[in-house]
Amino acid sequence: MTGRRQTSLLAYVTTAAAGASLLTGCGVLPGTTGGSREPVTVMTWAPDQTRATNMPGMPAMAQAFARWVNSQGGIDGHELRVLTCNEHNTSAGAAACARRAVREKAVAVVGSYSQNGRAFMAPLEAAGIPYIGGYGISEDEFTSPLSYPVNGGQASLIAGHGMQLASSCRTVSLVRPDTLAGDKLPELLNSGLRKASHRGAVDIPAVEDAAEYTEQATRAREKAGARDGCVTAVLGERTQTFFDSFRRLPAQDGGGSGGSGDGSSGDTDGSGDDKGSVSGKTGAVRISSVLGSVGQPVIDRTGGAHSPFEGAYVTGWYPEADDKSWGPMRKVIQEHAFADNRVDPADAGVQTTWIAYTVLKKVVEALDTDKITAGQIAHALDRGEQIDTGGLTPVLRWKYDDLLGAPGFPRIVNHEVTFQVVRKGRLVAQKPGFVDVGETVLSAP
Repeated sequence: MTGRRQTSLLAYVTTAAAGASLLTGCGVLPGTTGGSREPVTVMTWAPDQTRATNMPGMPAMAQAFARWVNSQGGIDGHELRVLTCNEHNTSAGAAACARRAVREKAVAVVGSYSQNGRAFMAPLEAAGIPYIGGYGISEDEFTSPLSYPVNGGQASLIAGHGMQLASSCRTVSLVRPDTLAGDKLPELLNSGLRKASHRGAVDIPAVEDAAEYTEQATRAREKAGARDGCVTAVLGERTQTFFDSFRRLPAQDGGGSGGSGDGSSGDTDGSGDDKGSVSGKTGAVRISSVLGSVGQPVIDRTGGAHSPFEGAYVTGWYPEADDKSWGPMRKVIQEHAFADNRVDPADAGVQTTWIAYTVLKKVVEALDTDKITAGQIAHALDRGEQIDTGGLTPVLRWKYDDLLGAPGFPRIVNHEVTFQVVRKGRLVAQKPGFVDVGETVLSAP
């Protein structure tokens, strides 16, 4: 009995400490389950409080998921312990998080965000630790044999976005990060535009963490032209900053304004034939982006129905945030994220983390063993364990035959996207269901 009391006391004290921990790089969320089965320790990392893209909702969602499963006895009797780490949007930070995952014997890194794939994959590969459901922002997530992506990453989003824009945009200006990852975006967008025999987009690189983008906004509008031109920006968290600079541009001759004066769109009757016009006038420059750069939280913060994003086209990985398939996640957030405002169910990072932990849960349940190791998880996924995500993605499986095999992105297994549009301040489906962009990604140089 003494041992049990000491174990319970230790669990209580550690859990209290974890509740106060945020993204400090040392947060741990132990559960309260007992039994003979050993705990399962995993890590979730993401940048927080940096000048570029921040994703604090991903580790916060991981912690909420752990509270939920542990309140029900754990995953197949295993207590789920979640380590969190702030990777600071730097290669050194990402490498430090990966080394800590190795040091603390994590059996997987789950639902994480980092652009620094080369820095974090090497330590994980050396230790045989699988990387499940990363955000899809780095190339290494789609090349490493120990990476199991749940979406098609930026490659699928951008290629799909080209398909979404092809029928409506005469000329497209692409504003993207001046980074190695950003260098791949123009050809991916062009592969989608080519589906409609469309000419390529004008490539406009930009500093990822700039305070304003007037120069790039001016060039993007000029190159898009006044007639059925489109400006798409994929700058992560700085996309909002870019479009703020864009809407402040002086009006063009001929009536095509730079930004939204009335918050209206070309068509909001629900027909799906949206003009996507910034000013709501035929011929005005239209704006667009992809999920992760523009999402419901950004639209809400910038005015909802009066947001400059009203009428904009957006390509996403998953169903719109109001889809009933997100019901289980919303229930977990409501009951176990408490008042944590980092966890927004409409945030793409939070959604990706939920799906990634769904994969982990189902794999651990399928293993049905007292001790879970990193090698067991990777082997189960490699041999073809099928994961049903409840309609949030196609059924996921990572056998060799399921891999897309696209140059630079061979490990894509989910190459479906959704076409959405902002109507009355809400991201809604422009086209029902998923769109397969696998062939489009394969056709990119």
